[in-house]
Amino acid sequence: MHGSASVGWLLTAVCLLTASACLLRAGSLGGPARTAAALEAAMGVAMAGMALPGTVQLPPAGYVLVFGLLAGAGAALAAAHGGTHHLHHVVGALAMVYMALAAPAHAGAHTGGGVPVVTAGLLAYFAWYVLRCGAALLPAGARTAAAGAVRLRNTPEFAVSCRLAMGAGMLAMLVGM
Repeated sequence: MHGSASVGWLLTAVCLLTASACLLRAGSLGGPARTAAALEAAMGVAMAGMALPGTVQLPPAGYVLVFGLLAGAGAALAAAHGGTHHLHHVVGALAMVYMALAAPAHAGAHTGGGVPVVTAGLLAYFAWYVLRCGAALLPAGARTAAAGAVRLRNTPEFAVSCRLAMGAGMLAMLVGM
């Protein structure tokens, strides 16, 4: 990713904070929900690594491998448990593969941000996803405030807020290509 260092550090912090929240959630769940939360945490950590400003980066092939494995894990979860949320993991991981492949050859270079049609499609998808997650949180505001910190991480609203933060991070990374 290219752009200002302050934006890179902010994205890194948001992704790591979200990954931490997903790990907390995974620790209090069981079965497929725990696996999905752990996958979201891994995605957050990998996104944070890609957002890091400066020269502390894997080569693009390293990100392709990491996000390719995450896409495979998402596809395996979708096949085993169904549901569209696991397919979102696949789309997110493949979007990160796309960004890694479209990344500049060296820090500070600008290559135009990949294929415009693919970039526009991903921007549209993640904008829709963020808006959908935000809309899902609207009626839950009063309940979330009264839930308490310990029980909050087990609520559907907490999971949606994590997904909203990850989707917003993905959207920002796509814009920053």
